[in-house]
Amino acid sequence: QVQLVESGGGSVQAGESLRLSCEATGYRGGGFCLGWFRQASGKEREWVACITTGDETTYYSESVKGRFTVSHVSQDIARNTVYLQMDNLKVEDTATYYCVADRECTVLAGQWRIADNSPWGQGTQVTVSS
Repeated sequence: QVQLVESGGGSVQAGESLRLSCEATGYRGGGFCLGWFRQASGKEREWVACITTGDETTYYSESVKGRFTVSHVSQDIARNTVYLQMDNLKVEDTATYYCVADRECTVLAGQWRIADNSPWGQGTQVTVSS
């Protein structure tokens, strides 16, 4: 069972940067996909970015492309950390950010298609003020 623990959220001004981290433990099946969703208050969940741990291929939603960077480090066979570097933050980036793991980074029509039982982290709040 994969467990995900996020950290790094906080409050910043528009134009500033934050880096989120997510430690994923327990997956021993070779390459898989780690990524991020976010959900703002009163809005639907939105996919942000993801990365394949095998070949480090990255995928981004149009709303963050060019401002956010997703990366990955593998500490050992069952421990991986995914990062989300967020630069030039905007007020509309304010949301709770969730780390998610899935077997593949299947991105179709601008959306990461995850399984219903994909594990999620507990979320970390990012607040951007003007």
